[in-house]
Amino acid sequence: MRGEYKVPGGKLVAVDLEVDGERLGDVSVSGDFFLEPDEALGDINAALVGMPVEAGVDELAAAIQGALGAEVALIGFTPEAVGIAVRRALGKATGWHDHAFDVIPARVLHPAMHVALDEVIAREVGSGERPPTLRFWDWDSPLVVIGSFQSVRNEVDPEGADRHRIDVVRRVSGGGAMFMEPGNCITYSLVVPGSLVEGLSFERSYSFLDDWVIGALGDVGVAAHFVPLNDIASDQGKIGGAAQKRFADGTVLHHVTMSYDIDADKMLEVLRIGREKMSDKGHRSANKRVDPMRSQTGLSRDAILEAFTAAFAARYRTRLTDYTAVELAEAERLVETKFSTPEWTHRVP
Repeated sequence: MRGEYKVPGGKLVAVDLEVDGERLGDVSVSGDFFLEPDEALGDINAALVGMPVEAGVDELAAAIQGALGAEVALIGFTPEAVGIAVRRALGKATGWHDHAFDVIPARVLHPAMHVALDEVIAREVGSGERPPTLRFWDWDSPLVVIGSFQSVRNEVDPEGADRHRIDVVRRVSGGGAMFMEPGNCITYSLVVPGSLVEGLSFERSYSFLDDWVIGALGDVGVAAHFVPLNDIASDQGKIGGAAQKRFADGTVLHHVTMSYDIDADKMLEVLRIGREKMSDKGHRSANKRVDPMRSQTGLSRDAILEAFTAAFAARYRTRLTDYTAVELAEAERLVETKFSTPEWTHRVP
């Protein structure tokens, strides 16, 4: 059995192993990492032999760490990375190339429908009705989408929202508010089984799931990098941020919003927290626009969406598809019964 794991920003770890009953038999760890002293590789292998096949990543990593002296240096990988590779060898964890992804191109809907579709698609991926899915958002009206745990009154100025006729919807994932007008940002949702992020901390799962889009940004001329916990930035500043929701069955909803061309004056009239953030960055002038994707790429928003779709398809097995009538009907039901209700929107006043 063989499993591999590429550490984001680090090296490849491969594990070849045999199973003896309910425990690991012969184990051989290899890769393009660095390890000092050389003899420590034998200690890593020996630490894994005899471990239960049901041992989780944390347990495997602890066994490795306990077998290594303080003088051992693991460079470009970690005990957790070895544990993930072991779990993949055993079929307990999966990698990107173990899956074929549905990709749904941007489709114009009311933004509240996209919030509801996050829940609908996650439910289907969890049940096996859909494979892992990447879908891009497009919308026909303005909306503020707040994080699952944000306070409405702390985030949104009701006078500004009324003046600009912008409603508020609460999504199922955490994170910060999204100021969404037609064409002003680029948003996608990625829904994957928990096996894909097996053994990864929440922080590491953000960078792991964002790795493809860092490459896609490079394709359109943006030298981007990941900034913990959940931001994507270039040398010219923040481009966007990610948010996640992990469902009870392990399914992970990961979505990213990047600024394409935002009317900062209007945003500051609607979002209270936005005023503090913009003030911290020194943006006080009138008619200021937040446009990192437009200004740094010189591309239309549609061209960037096409480039992102192509970049994902170049990395992984994909199938272009669309929402089913059943999915759209269920999303409409959720908008009416959950996401548009005061009880949900104001559950954190």
